[in-house]
Amino acid sequence: MKIAIAQLNYTVGDIDGNAAKIADAAARAREGGASLLLTTELAICGYSPEDLLLRDDFCDACAAALAALAIKTNGITLVVGHPHRDGRKRYNAASVLRGGKIIATYLKRELPNYKEFDEKRYFHSGSAPCVFEHEGLRLGVNICEDVWEEPAAIAARQAGAQLLLVLNGSPYYMNKQQTRYEVVRDRAAETGIPVIFANQVGGQDELVFDGASFAMEASGKLAYLAPSFTEVIDFIEILNGVPQPGNIAPAQPLEAEVYQALVLGVRDYVTKNGFPGVLLGLSGGIDSALTLAVAADALGPARVKAVMMPSQYTASMSREDACAEAEALKVRYTEIAIKPLYDLFVQTLAGEFKGLKEDTTEENLQSRIRGVLLMAMSNKTGAIVLTTGNKSEMGTGYATLYGDMAGGFGVLKDINKMMVYRLSNYRNSLSPVIPQRVIDRPPSAELRPDQKDQDSLPPYDVLDAIMAAYVEQDQSPRDIIAQGYARADVERVVRLLRVSEYKRRQSPVGIRVTARGFGKDWRYPITNKFRPPFE
Repeated sequence: MKIAIAQLNYTVGDIDGNAAKIADAAARAREGGASLLLTTELAICGYSPEDLLLRDDFCDACAAALAALAIKTNGITLVVGHPHRDGRKRYNAASVLRGGKIIATYLKRELPNYKEFDEKRYFHSGSAPCVFEHEGLRLGVNICEDVWEEPAAIAARQAGAQLLLVLNGSPYYMNKQQTRYEVVRDRAAETGIPVIFANQVGGQDELVFDGASFAMEASGKLAYLAPSFTEVIDFIEILNGVPQPGNIAPAQPLEAEVYQALVLGVRDYVTKNGFPGVLLGLSGGIDSALTLAVAADALGPARVKAVMMPSQYTASMSREDACAEAEALKVRYTEIAIKPLYDLFVQTLAGEFKGLKEDTTEENLQSRIRGVLLMAMSNKTGAIVLTTGNKSEMGTGYATLYGDMAGGFGVLKDINKMMVYRLSNYRNSLSPVIPQRVIDRPPSAELRPDQKDQDSLPPYDVLDAIMAAYVEQDQSPRDIIAQGYARADVERVVRLLRVSEYKRRQSPVGIRVTARGFGKDWRYPITNKFRPPFE
């Protein structure tokens, strides 16, 4: 038996387009000698459709597309993920299509309701296993979270399954694949049967799906691994119920994985939403330099425009480096000096500010002028503005509302400062596009003379470590201090995280690549009097 995996990039809500994509994959799989094609979770509607699932017309359109797909797909068995509506109840389902009919439907049993998942908001749980016969082999069906717990896989085995097919919508974050392997090995060991794990690929708002579909023998040995971050229709040979050794995509360094996730996330957000291109403010600093490289790699240089907006505090090297990177990437580039506008603002506000000292107000004016200019160009051209702030800045509020936070998509929203450096060096290892002194020089917002980020923040290696412990691992301040971090630094970072919640809530959606980003999986109240103990 030859089973094909459709590791495809679907678009949420493009029901007819997704169905056509599955039909094309079925034809290609049949031509390649496969007798069965396995798709991914909710493939008909795209994952995750969120509150679209609450609409009867949406679920009914999915049902119609599934029925039409069954009729026009011949000569191959399909296992297709889709929402299923039964009166007022909705289920996350997978149906087996064969000979023009739907011969079986499985209803997902385990519904994740943590981090970015809200499935109990939309779905009821199924209870019955689904096992069907194919070329003399009994195949069981599970959906994503089902294999993260024991009961569903065991129920399939008890119903006679000899091979488990798992449809997944499993988002990427750093080191996620190793966790998937561990979970599937546990299920294989408990059931004594092999597993084929099909995962979708592509960007959907803040989530990126990496694919990395695989087959695992009952012993826990990896038999097949698809490449990450790319669409594939690939084949797995099954002999006597056992996946035979096949292609195993080579492992990549973490920086390569994260960079590909950013590129895919930008490409899909911009393209699926119909934007003609992107704009960004290129400051000569490392964050905007990395953002520009990602954008150019994602969309091609013709769809990217960089705008340098120097002020009286902008160093000549910043202008030189910004221009050099734009030339290296062959993107469109322009300069607009903001000092005349800044002087006009200061003059206009002179009466209101009479007798008051200069402070961050004047710094923020510069940032907000830049935001206005970028948004005006966005309005005029239709291009979306990419913000360039990183997770370290978003966490601590070292960003200006309606200034550098103004834009439609935050490329580095979940990338801390130290990873920004690692990714910049990785990108330069492919081809040198980011000037080396951008990487080497101390980071600065350049909003006042001789300004450095660490005038206002702890060293980034310390800041990032404290943030990761507090945000991503939910460690208490006293636990972090016990690891050797200075109490003053921990107090400062935790306070900044708390008081910056109102800013983060207004920041644009951005790509999630860690176990916990400032998005769907971070839901802290803005009005909040809780103070975690430090002793």
